[in-house]
Amino acid sequence: MEALLKHMVDITCQRDHALLDSSVASALHELVGAEQVRVHELFRFRNELFMRPRAWIRDGKVVSAGESAGEQAGESAADYPVLLECMRQRATSAEEVDATGRHTLWLPIWLNDKVSTCLQVIADRPYPVETRHMIEGILAVYRNFQNILDYSERDSLTGLLNRKTFDEKFSRMLAAAQPDNQQDRPERRCQQSGTVGHWLAVCDIDHFKRVNDQFGHLYGDEVLILVANLLRSSFRAQDRVFRFGGEEFVVLLRSTTLEDARKIFDRFRRNVEQHDFPQVGKVSVSVGFASISTESPVVILGHADQALYYAKANGRNQVCFYDELVQRGELRSEVSNDTVEFF
Repeated sequence: MEALLKHMVDITCQRDHALLDSSVASALHELVGAEQVRVHELFRFRNELFMRPRAWIRDGKVVSAGESAGEQAGESAADYPVLLECMRQRATSAEEVDATGRHTLWLPIWLNDKVSTCLQVIADRPYPVETRHMIEGILAVYRNFQNILDYSERDSLTGLLNRKTFDEKFSRMLAAAQPDNQQDRPERRCQQSGTVGHWLAVCDIDHFKRVNDQFGHLYGDEVLILVANLLRSSFRAQDRVFRFGGEEFVVLLRSTTLEDARKIFDRFRRNVEQHDFPQVGKVSVSVGFASISTESPVVILGHADQALYYAKANGRNQVCFYDELVQRGELRSEVSNDTVEFF
């Protein structure tokens, strides 16, 4: 009982999804004597369901993928038919035994009739009734706290991640992008199109004030919701999309080349341009993006903002890359110190 209470306290004190995953994996591993516990993320790509681990047990200790989870290739969920059947029946658990006699317990986490997380608990023997009850209790607490974290991290209108969450996610991605040695920082230059990097884009709905003035704020809110849906469908599961405020959205695009980043951002622009918005008709967006480099967060965000303002001032409904604008002489940058860049 003492060990159970200790783990419940650990789970309920977390305010971060990665730490919450690690806490529940540790609790199940120690309390039910599991050989292996994995917390999987479930996501769809090209209409196929995939899964990849976010936290698991290695050498008796919990390993968390953290923000690097989005860069791992997922496994097709079709390779796990028992899990798929469990989800199809909207069940909370399913058990299977493999050829070696190991028992696997699949535990999809249902939130608002959707599953984006699944736990996999593996042991060498069946789970007694008392153990199953303990597992169900631990998962109920885990599910509740997942719901609380989601509520605090999401924009209430669009369901996208909010500004508070952006600050944290961006800091982590920026830390991952830092090279080991920054003593001799090269001058800023446009990245080669074949170089894999991370990218930040600022997206803004064109003439949104006109939509509110002409059709009213209810239709304006509907446009925001539909654009948010188009953002979700236009970007990959490992990317992060935020509502930054008003009609402005921010995208963190992971691990892709400049050429592919441009194509991905332009695909979103085209998806909006081609969509028929009820009552309003046609809507367009402008996008400015910049590479996530070793510079400070305010400078990187400022680069994307400047590219966005250039796009809006030069016709709207286009995607502009900051470094290219500087190279062409469309924008001038002058670094006055290490933290502020004036335009």
